[in-house]
Amino acid sequence: MALYRFSVTFEDYDDVSRVIDIRSNQTFEDLHRAIHQSTKYNAEFSSSFYISNDQWMKGEEITYLPNQRRIDRGVALMEKVKLSSRIDDPHQKFYYTFNFDRPFDFHIELMKIILDEDPKITYPAVIKSTGEAPRQFVTGPDAAMAAAAATDADDFDFFNEVGMNPEDAEDFTEVDESGEEVPAEDAEEEEDEFGNEFADDEGFEDDSRGGKNDDY
Repeated sequence: MALYRFSVTFEDYDDVSRVIDIRSNQTFEDLHRAIHQSTKYNAEFSSSFYISNDQWMKGEEITYLPNQRRIDRGVALMEKVKLSSRIDDPHQKFYYTFNFDRPFDFHIELMKIILDEDPKITYPAVIKSTGEAPRQFVTGPDAAMAAAAATDADDFDFFNEVGMNPEDAEDFTEVDESGEEVPAEDAEEEEDEFGNEFADDEGFEDDSRGGKNDDY
């Protein structure tokens, strides 16, 4: 049985690649699963291969776990399509999108056709792995923790950009009405004095509550 040797690369991560050998009579679903055996991703997400030209333009779609729109369009299913039925070029290319909700895009190219398979190997087989795949998204109970961590991290984006520690915020200065800088500590005291001035004025406090003024 002939083997196809595919080069698999992330579209956005040039330093991550895989080389996969797969039998010509195996399906696109077999290739889909082999890719995620190599990335350690959960393969059970809606995904599609597209027959592509040299510019990676998408042509015919072959899908896995299709949504209703794809079902209505009659898009071919990965488990029913053999690789050999869609290869007519010695350097056949496929554009592959994994998980449409939070997609990773891949370029897949046929490197060579091997006429004799190794009886000691179970196919599909990942024969070369370069670089670590980016982490798949966080799901389940960990998602809330990840979102909270991301929010906390956003609070310090400004400090990171200017190369400061969050503790350095105490050294920031404020500007008074005249345009002069006021140390943060002094500005705090000034605010307290202003607040205390009115807090001690019981008449002002009573007026604000009762809406009355003895002068009227």
